[in-house]
This record gives sequence, C-alpha cells and structure tokens, in this order.
Amino acid sequence: MRGRLTLLAAAVSVLVLTAFLVPLALLLRTVAADRATVRATADAQSLVPVVGTADPDTIRLTVEQLATESGRPLSVFLPDGTVLGAPVPRTPAVALAARGQSLTAESEGGREVVIAVQGRPDGTAVIRTLVPRSQLTAGVARAWLVLALLGVLLVLVGLVVADRLARTLVRPITDLSAVSHRLANAELDARVTPAGPPELREVAGALNHLAGRIQVLLREEREQVADLSHRLRTPLTVLRLEAESLRDPDDVARLTVAVDGLERAVTGVIQRARWRSSTPDGRARCDAATVVAERVAFWSVLAEDTGRTVTVDLAAGPLPVGLTDDELAAAVDALLGNVFAHTPDGTPFTVRLAPDAGEVVLAVADSGPGLPAGAVERGASRAGSTGLGLDIADRAARAAGGRMELHAGPDGGAVVRLRLGPPRP
Repeated sequence: MRGRLTLLAAAVSVLVLTAFLVPLALLLRTVAADRATVRATADAQSLVPVVGTADPDTIRLTVEQLATESGRPLSVFLPDGTVLGAPVPRTPAVALAARGQSLTAESEGGREVVIAVQGRPDGTAVIRTLVPRSQLTAGVARAWLVLALLGVLLVLVGLVVADRLARTLVRPITDLSAVSHRLANAELDARVTPAGPPELREVAGALNHLAGRIQVLLREEREQVADLSHRLRTPLTVLRLEAESLRDPDDVARLTVAVDGLERAVTGVIQRARWRSSTPDGRARCDAATVVAERVAFWSVLAEDTGRTVTVDLAAGPLPVGLTDDELAAAVDALLGNVFAHTPDGTPFTVRLAPDAGEVVLAVADSGPGLPAGAVERGASRAGSTGLGLDIADRAARAAGGRMELHAGPDGGAVVRLRLGPPRP
C-alpha cells in the first residue's frame, strides 16, 4: 500500500509538472527567438538614416562595422542593384521589401529581417540581416535543463512527502494487522495504540473494544464451565460410594477405575476452561503407544461383557505425537465409544496403531452398519447420542497437524483413521 501511494503521488506530480513545464519551455524558446529578432531589427534600423542619406562608401564602412559588432551578416541592397556588406543573393523577402514593405521571414539559415529604406533619390534601398538559428535558440537548452532539474527535484520532494504521508497511514494499519493476528493466536491481552487518521483511530478503538469484550465473554464462559465442578462432584462421590459398597472386589476395582477416569476427565475440562494450556505455542506431546494401550485395555473389559471380539495391533513405542495425554485419550474414547454405541453387541472391532511416513496412524474398524451421511458434522447424530464423538477425534487430529479419514470396511462397517503428526520442535 505504501508503494502504491508513493507511485500515485509520483504519477500525479509528473502529470502536473508536465502540464506546467512543457508550455513554459515552449514559451522560453519563443521569447529567446523574439529577443534575438528584436536585437537584429534594432541594429538594422540603426542603419536607416545612413542608408537613406549617405554615399555608398560611407554605407559600406558603417555596415561592416555594425556586422563586426553584432556578429550577424548585414547587407544593403541599393536601388541600382549594388550589394554592400555581406554578398548574398536577393531573396524573395528582399524583393518584396524593395516595393516598400518591411518584414520578417523564416529561411533555411535562420530568421531574415528586411527593412525598406525610402527617400533616396535613386529609389528604395533594402537593409537585410539574418538571425542564425544559434542566436534564435541561445540560452534555450540551458533554460530547459534548469526546468528539467527543477521538475526532477519537485518530483523527488513530492515522493518524499508522499512516502511520509503513506507511512502515517500504513504504520497504523500494520499495527492493526499485527494485533489482530495476536488475538487470533489467543493473545487476548493484545491491544493497539490508536494512531493515524480519525478513521483508523476509530477502527483501532473498535478492535480494542472487541478484544476486551472477547475477554469478558471467555471469562464468563470459563467460570460457567468451572461451576460444573460443584455440580459433578456430588454425583461422582455417590458413584464412588456405591462402587465401594459392592461385594465383588473385581466389580469394586473396575467401577472405581471408571469413576476415577470420569473424575479426571471432568477435572481436565475444567482446568482447560479456566487456565490456558501449559503448551500454548503448540509444543504438546505424548506417547501414543502408551495412551492407546491404556484406553484399549479399559474398553476391552466392556467388550468382553458385551461379547465383542477385539483385535489389537499396536506398534511398540515410543510413538510421540503432538497432543497431550488427555486429548489423545479423549479421541480414543470417542472412537471406541462410537463402536459400542452404534453397533450391536457382539460386533467385533479392530484397533491398530503404527507409524507411517513421519506420522502415527490410529485406525479403528468395526463390522457394524457403517457410518451414516453427515456423521462428522458436530452435534449431528441419528442414534440418540450427542453427535460430538467424531468431531472430538477430528479436532484432535487437526491439533496434532494431521487429519481424520473415514472409509467403509471391506466387509461392511466403518474404518476411522486418525493421522497424528509429531510434536512441534
């Protein structure tokens, strides 16, 4: 933008100077030619008294002396045909002046000035002088050079002034852009200092107001989410007491682990809502092999209870990915939970984890009815669930620099692959 404004100022300056300097240059050339013509005419007219009254010898001496002083050729054509001074042929202008008419005419060598002198007893004499081209344009080249330098100087001054003015516009716009990018990167304390024209100051104030409003809304939302802790602690405590009252120790251990996992998940949600992540710059990491193995072991107990066959193929770790333990665990739980929620009991499923071209690929496949259209749309579900499972997995994959892929299984069912990128350096 700064360059375009400067270019616009340069174009306008050149147009204005051209419209002003070109006529001025032409006028200077005309004035120089007229000045030389006036001097030549004055010199020729100074000979009129001598030519009108003196004898030829006196006229010859006077003409030669004046020609030497002026540097221009002078000739006097007497009525009897005698030419005194510079020997030149009679031109059409001289012939016309011999009839009593003085005039100025253009010729090949310059500008011809002829003056008719009447009153001689033998007829009309003619005084002729020639103004060379060099005298007609004397000083014009230097004047044009001065005008050109002046024009260049004015253009340069205009460019400097335009650049200064453009900087006063571009700098506030650059600051606005930088602050908007900081806000997009979750730096909600970023503010811009209003500067520049009133319009830009108003935009800066509106951006600061928007940033403050976003902070207030996020703070309120975080507090509302944090209030869930008080509402969920009580039912979690009741579940824990109910689990401890069971007689079978295996059931007690299994339910206690489930309650602990639920409590950790709720606590993690609350912490992420109230505080910023400990890795705001994207340097989250965890071992996918460890997290996936732990979650598969947890769901395998439920699979056994529902008569499902689980095929587990997990590559040996470590397999680092750019997610936290909780985020990857939530994605795995979402995929496996979908298998249990949307396929009949007894439906087998497979969990595979393997490295692939610098990424870690987690694949969950089942032999159920497959995925309906629009299954990835957040909040959309045709099976009575929340419709958030696949969205959670998709967001986790994108947060790790990867993507989620949905395919139909070779024998029916669905295959969901999460491609997870490595931790950022």
